[in-house]
Amino acid sequence: MNHINPIDLPILIISVLLLVGLLASKLGGRLGVPGLVLFLVIGMLAGSEGPGGIQFENYHLTQAVGIITLAFILYSGGLETNWKHTRPALRGGLALATVGVLLTTSLIAVIAHLLLNLPWLTSFLLGAVVSSTDASAVFSVLKERALGLKGQIKPLLEFESGVNDPMAVFLVIGLTALIGHPDSSWTELLLLFARQMLLGAAVGLGLGWLAVRSFNRINLPSEGLYTVLSVALVGLVYAVTALLGGSGFLAVYIAGVVLGNSVFVHQRSLRQWHEGLTYLLEIGMFLLLGLLVFPSQVALIAVPALLISLFLMFVARPLAVFVSLALVRMPVHHKGMVAWVGLRGAVPIILATFPLLEELPGSHIIFNVAFFIMLTSLLIQGTTLPLVARWLKVEEQKAGPNTQRLLFTPTGAGKNDLVEVVVPPQSRVVGERIVDLRFPPEALILLIHRDGEYIVPNGSTMIQARDELQVLGSQEFVNEVRVRIERPKTLPSG
Repeated sequence: MNHINPIDLPILIISVLLLVGLLASKLGGRLGVPGLVLFLVIGMLAGSEGPGGIQFENYHLTQAVGIITLAFILYSGGLETNWKHTRPALRGGLALATVGVLLTTSLIAVIAHLLLNLPWLTSFLLGAVVSSTDASAVFSVLKERALGLKGQIKPLLEFESGVNDPMAVFLVIGLTALIGHPDSSWTELLLLFARQMLLGAAVGLGLGWLAVRSFNRINLPSEGLYTVLSVALVGLVYAVTALLGGSGFLAVYIAGVVLGNSVFVHQRSLRQWHEGLTYLLEIGMFLLLGLLVFPSQVALIAVPALLISLFLMFVARPLAVFVSLALVRMPVHHKGMVAWVGLRGAVPIILATFPLLEELPGSHIIFNVAFFIMLTSLLIQGTTLPLVARWLKVEEQKAGPNTQRLLFTPTGAGKNDLVEVVVPPQSRVVGERIVDLRFPPEALILLIHRDGEYIVPNGSTMIQARDELQVLGSQEFVNEVRVRIERPKTLPSG
């Protein structure tokens, strides 16, 4: 007699939804529609008001999954952040993450109060929920579109979307506390902000620095275990910071930036692994959001929600961008592109669960409006990014197709391995030609990854700091090459 475990059917449903989501992503690229939208639609079709009929209304689970997903998205975004390219955009990004978020919140509060007749504090809460540019949406759509943007546009957008989420989270938590506990003071709110940002930055820098040394010294027996170490690091950084009263989201982003701009073992493979994990979490998150929403409830507020969404796209976001970047030297049409890439994704829905779980008056209206804004933002802004980039003349033509790193899987028939060795900035081989280094002939440098490009080296190729060398040879000779590459230019006396 066959016995069906209760978990078998949910596993089947989740697997089918993920497979359909992946196919939808490929279809979305051909149709010019962001894959995130299709994940939402699939979730809605599978939900209680769709053909699937899956009953789901668990806001606690949605918030928990959303927090985990956002933490990994920010960490992965930090790993991909090239600080050399981002540093010039630092002032503009911080301005957008603070002044821009506050101004957007205020403008949306005014229009929400007028259209929805919400109390002022509740209107400001709605503004805070939809105030930040969404990291998952920005990273996903820019990568999906393979859109090259001129100047500092892309580094600015990526940095802004990484650091403005903590600001929005703080505003939502603070305003939720003020509405739920009217005896709370604004002074307490300001102290909360200072503590969250300072602790988030300090813990992120400190644990990121420790993580680099851990990766290089722990010497795990298998390369696959480093992915486990990296996952544990994300959880550790977020949880430690949150328990201390800081911003866990800011901490994981900064830790990711520290790691991404340092030299550590298996750096390239970890980045690729986190890219896949982040994509999986995004699919799951948007499918979950699709299951959670009730289209009939969203339809009831469709007209005012559409007006608020259009106001956000065409008035609030552009005004916030131009005011925030008023003192930043940047062409006007570049600022216009920054204004249009104000994508809203899963973050507004995650933030909308905070007032819902506190059962605040108007929380269901906030949730439904936030969902409508997310959907229209991805549909309108997400699909028109290439068109607007061409219209504003900020699209940058890429030199050629994307290149992929060389992968090597040992068969066991030989004694050679392909190993990636990163050149530290202080290495004595920096500035030297390969032919002059006299590496053992049994270890071959097949490929060099430098500044996003792959170079097939020859004897006259000059080694540069942070080059990623792919070396083929037996363990003995590859280790000799690694030791010589990692040796500093000047050894300490004695």
